[in-house]
Amino acid sequence: MHELGLLCGIVDQVLEVVQEEEVSEVKAIVLEVGAMSLVVPEYLKRCYPIAASGTLLENAELRIEELPAAGRCHGCETVFDVVKHRGICPECFGKDLELLGGREFNIKEIVVV
Repeated sequence: MHELGLLCGIVDQVLEVVQEEEVSEVKAIVLEVGAMSLVVPEYLKRCYPIAASGTLLENAELRIEELPAAGRCHGCETVFDVVKHRGICPECFGKDLELLGGREFNIKEIVVV
């Protein structure tokens, strides 16, 4: 479960920003997690209290926005959800595609009071 290590790094980054901006309270942290990022959102939610314990973030909510894995078929240019269609274009049934998104793992927003 590498999610705990990832969250510890995120907590450190957020605390750095919070300190630089002289913020006294954080309401929420919003993360973007792509469907093909190899990060499990449920594990992030479970690990967050451990990673944030004893910090300014321990009462902040962790919000996760899951992003689909978008791909473009090289055969017909259709853009589709790669996971939903198991890597096969729903229009021409081609398997040659370019991944446009879905590997993201970003801090999208720090919501302050």
